[in-house]
Amino acid sequence: MLGAIEAGGTKFVCAVGDERGNIIDRLQIPTTVPEETMTEVIGFFKKHSLNAIGVGSFGPIDVNSESPNYGMITTTPKLPWRNYPIVQALKDAFSLPIGFNTDVNAAALGEATLGAAKGLDSCIYITVGTGIGAGAVVQGKLLQGLSHPEMGHILVRRHHNDKYHGKCPYHKDCLEGLAAGPAIEERWGKKGIDLVDQKEVWDLEGYYIAQALMQYILILSPKRIILGGGVMKQKQVFASIYKYLQELLNDYVTLPELKTYIVSPGLGDHAGITGALLLAHQAVKGEIQS
Repeated sequence: MLGAIEAGGTKFVCAVGDERGNIIDRLQIPTTVPEETMTEVIGFFKKHSLNAIGVGSFGPIDVNSESPNYGMITTTPKLPWRNYPIVQALKDAFSLPIGFNTDVNAAALGEATLGAAKGLDSCIYITVGTGIGAGAVVQGKLLQGLSHPEMGHILVRRHHNDKYHGKCPYHKDCLEGLAAGPAIEERWGKKGIDLVDQKEVWDLEGYYIAQALMQYILILSPKRIILGGGVMKQKQVFASIYKYLQELLNDYVTLPELKTYIVSPGLGDHAGITGALLLAHQAVKGEIQS
């Protein structure tokens, strides 16, 4: 049996299951402060006999196994969690192999193995919600260099009619600052779910996301792009993305039919927790730092 944690800024989802994504027990916990949230996490897993635990966490995190800060949540704007050693806390409680990566990398792994990119050796998973993040699988492996990808903070061209200053506390008008859920709400004065019929909202959203996808396509050339997160539940965004992406690329590269190339998660809302189970499985096999 494997344990899995999808550690989000709003909630932690914990599960027990196997590497095929079968889940036998599950718990959702509010993300408050480490002392409270982790006490519940550890209590949940204490009820089970586990071989490993996989963690897909909000970030930034330190995934460099050579770093003295490996396994820590680092410069997160959630101040109680800044520099929190989540991997060490789990090791202290369980003495088990721990697989550790970002929540979006975990989701990318889940989708590449069991979801919308199954059978392909590359994909990008992008979440557009409270923040924007992306994970990538390249030649069958999660992309990692000095650290994990931070694709949500790339710079995009501002729409000429968009006077909104941007929401990102670090960069103001990066992709996340212009297109994440809180930016939509602050720009338009309502949450996205209350703007469903406002065509201009989703046209602008597609304008920014398409710019990001163009850059990801030109740099990584993924075989499929998967768009998840709360904002992407507004399916009208996809048409706007397809339109602007075609205009931006201008036939420079040949892509598959966009409706089959840029898709929703095959695992739905379970991509992240499924990927965390797979991180645990990799840790058991010694494929990743544990």
